Amino acid sequence: MNIICTTLNAKFIHTNLAIRLLKAYAQPEFDIEITEYTIKDPIMNIVTDLFKKKPNVVGFSCYIWNIEETIKVAQMLKKIDPSISIAIGGPEVTYNAKEWMEKVPYFDFVIIGEGEAPFKQLLQELHGEHHYDQVRGIAYRHNGEVTLTLPQNKLDLRTIPTPFRFQEDLAQLSKRIIYIETSRGCPFTCQFCLSSIEVGVRYFDKEKVKEDILYLMNNGARVFKFVDRTFNISRSYAMDMFRFLIDEHLPGTVFQFEITADIMRPEVIEFLNEEAPPGLFRFEIGVQSTNDYTNELVKRRQNFEKLTRTVTMIKEGGKIDQHLDLIAGLPEEDYTSFKKTFNDVFALRPEELQLGFLKMLRGTGLTQQADEYQYISSDFPPYEIVSNRVLPFSDVIRIKQVEDVLEKYWNDHRMDQTVEYLVTKGFPTAFDFFQDFGHYWEEQGWSKIGHQLEDLYRRLFAFLKNIHFQNLSIVEGLMKLDYLEHAKYKPRKPWWQRNLEKRDRSEIYQRIVENPELLGQEFADLHLQEKELYKHTLIEEIAFDIDEYCLSGQFIREPSYLLAYFDSKNEKTAIYSFSFKVKTK
Repeated sequence: MNIICTTLNAKFIHTNLAIRLLKAYAQPEFDIEITEYTIKDPIMNIVTDLFKKKPNVVGFSCYIWNIEETIKVAQMLKKIDPSISIAIGGPEVTYNAKEWMEKVPYFDFVIIGEGEAPFKQLLQELHGEHHYDQVRGIAYRHNGEVTLTLPQNKLDLRTIPTPFRFQEDLAQLSKRIIYIETSRGCPFTCQFCLSSIEVGVRYFDKEKVKEDILYLMNNGARVFKFVDRTFNISRSYAMDMFRFLIDEHLPGTVFQFEITADIMRPEVIEFLNEEAPPGLFRFEIGVQSTNDYTNELVKRRQNFEKLTRTVTMIKEGGKIDQHLDLIAGLPEEDYTSFKKTFNDVFALRPEELQLGFLKMLRGTGLTQQADEYQYISSDFPPYEIVSNRVLPFSDVIRIKQVEDVLEKYWNDHRMDQTVEYLVTKGFPTAFDFFQDFGHYWEEQGWSKIGHQLEDLYRRLFAFLKNIHFQNLSIVEGLMKLDYLEHAKYKPRKPWWQRNLEKRDRSEIYQRIVENPELLGQEFADLHLQEKELYKHTLIEEIAFDIDEYCLSGQFIREPSYLLAYFDSKNEKTAIYSFSFKVKTK
């Protein structure tokens, strides 16, 4: 029997842990071939590739991001060869299995819940007597009717074989994100989350997990994401794993975890700040809302004061990047309340702030309460809400405008100094800046077209000019500074109009050649000749004293010059500043 387990990942760099677990658990009785595609691959290309493998059984791992494409693949595959048995599983189909079987006649089986044991048992029946009623945890058709069997008992996770030792994976380990699972379940009961459905937390064998990580690193893997819903629920377990990863990691390795910040003890953070190398760990922290009543309604326990302490301590340590999540559209959180939530969390200055919208996921408590809060949501994946009792669609649109520019101007860190000035000195709050700019962005039609890096600078500057921003010259200087600090090569055409006359530039270069110490000893030590200055540097006048700004953060309105030196060999740019009057002016 030829068996394939497959999925459509969101991106090529992703790997699917589920199909590897199914393969490992089914051995040695069944030898499953695993193959992965992306949601951007042409459907017929996927169908053709699967058909050429001559499968008897194809299992698809299904999620909100791939279910629609998966249906198309399954439909075509089944039409071409009706003898192929198609089984689906995953969080997108497990909580409404009967509905999916009735909706998509090309699906023969749905694996419900934890898939390792029922999928292996299903393969045994497909290979044998076809007594599907004996397989616990599946949906199947019997005389044209959809039948659900009794639920599967939970596995002892310590008995599951490793999914990380397949020879066919070795060549791609260095190019892909590796997903690691050390536990299943979540101790919390957040009503918008699928993880709340499974009560309790079970752990894999910790020593086996460590062995797998060492094996993966030694074979080239460098980016790991732990899919545990709350990695730090057990302090002793988390500390032991942190210690192991700190001691055993290889250079260039990154480990990402989902943590619950308000239960993380200060001594754990102090340990990480002292022991962890910079960049080794990355934390994802779900805040979702700072509205206590909203959190109470969704049964979410959160102490924002303790969360703030944790995030602040980690940020001050300077070792770990933090990705904080917000959800717009939770019960009784209107536009004004969400604005406060946004400002509360942005004040922590996380390296990344992800603004998402509530999704009415099948099986969650909140989906069952949809009528109570007058939710209207899409019938199609990802089932995002468009309005509720206190948040009309017009406000959802406004928040989406914030999301659009937040991603481009904060999360990508293209102009941190500029944005910091605007949110602290230019607008009443951070939310007001992103909202006003997002509204202008959409009005200009920019959300419908692509953009280069220079476009982002030009568009922000156009917005500020349009609203007659009071300190535009200061912002322009900060934007130039941000742009040049991030440039790897000398730009042929920067985003601004060059404001130095050719003769002024020549005079400045001449004075630098005569006295390079004007820009400091570090610059003088470069020993640049006049020809190299013209080729590898760029000079711009700035409306404020750059040295004072760099020292104190204060803006003194005394023009100064910045010189950017582009070290193309090392792809680095150094910024130097100086002040003097140009004689020709």
